[in-house]
Amino acid sequence: MSLDQPQFSFSVSHKDGFARAGTFSTPHGPVATPQFMPVGTLASVKSLDPDDLTRLGATMVLANAYHLRLRPGDEMIRTMGGLHQFMQWHRPILTDSGGFQVFSLEGLRTIEEEGVAFRSHLDGSLQQFTPESVMRIERNLGADVIMQFDHVVPGQSPHDLAKIAMERSIRWLERCRVAFDALQAEDTLAPTPVQALFPIVQGGIHADLRQASARAIRNAGDWVGYGIGGLSVGEAKPDMYAMLDVVNTELPTDKPRYLMGVGFPEDLVEGVARGVDLFDCVAPTRMGRTGAFFTSAGRKNIKNAQWRLDSTPLEDGCTCAACTRFSKAYIRHLFVAEEILGLRLLSLHNVHFLVALMRDARAAVQDGTFSGWSRDWLARYHSSKLSS
Repeated sequence: MSLDQPQFSFSVSHKDGFARAGTFSTPHGPVATPQFMPVGTLASVKSLDPDDLTRLGATMVLANAYHLRLRPGDEMIRTMGGLHQFMQWHRPILTDSGGFQVFSLEGLRTIEEEGVAFRSHLDGSLQQFTPESVMRIERNLGADVIMQFDHVVPGQSPHDLAKIAMERSIRWLERCRVAFDALQAEDTLAPTPVQALFPIVQGGIHADLRQASARAIRNAGDWVGYGIGGLSVGEAKPDMYAMLDVVNTELPTDKPRYLMGVGFPEDLVEGVARGVDLFDCVAPTRMGRTGAFFTSAGRKNIKNAQWRLDSTPLEDGCTCAACTRFSKAYIRHLFVAEEILGLRLLSLHNVHFLVALMRDARAAVQDGTFSGWSRDWLARYHSSKLSS
């Protein structure tokens, strides 16, 4: 893949151990790293609008090719000017290829070398994703960064199954690259004419497979950045961290690394310590809709009776719109009364918490204090058990 793309660059300004502070430049603006990307699966971060995201400091969001292909359709979004115009978010966007969603449709899909045939979860219609068709879908959506179509398996998959998926992902990457290069050369009227294709490192929890995947991808081209996939899909956290250690030593240090689908606070801090620059996850909004909220002393649940007369904010010192205006008692009342504002406020707080956490991590790297900062932060966070 040609990297004669001045719209994309990555520079690291500071290092502290393996942790880095940098800037990833894209056609729709710069992204300070490390960075958490809120997930707007269907071109919307649930219950939040673009102004909310801007105010809380988000600079890049994620949308999903699988879901948007099925509804409202990638061609319709292209007709509407692409994702940036359609969802009125004019900063960088990344689209996931839908590999995880497709392969999670157990019983509804058939995997072959050509691609994956599956039944839509919406209406049961027969669909097919191939590396080539996914590149066209992501071209139509118009994100700045697009992901290859890969083969995802559960986190605890045995070595033989993980090997099959990893090797197929490498073969599909070459097909993605050929289609991607052709589209960039021929489809000059796309919503975002110049995009960046990220490959994805697979291999389950097997160090030799992760090494082989990273080396094969690295040797296949001078990529703009790298995705790390197939983690946080059922494996134990120590296994995930071990795989990040393996990948950290195999990937180029001058390109951004994106850990896909990981978004719990402790995992972000552990990931930054292992050289990861970008993260995304549905957890902050999904958990917010069920009453869970992040604090520096662990995860809490707003529905607990202990908050009924609590006049303090969700997190002391938090500058999000929920914490600066409302008390735990009020937000708990909203949940008990089934008022939709409660879901919105916790979602807003949780996304803000993760964006601010990565901003603090960046500052610690810049100050040369990340090692001590992360150690103290994790000790404090783990000191309190999840309230049920």
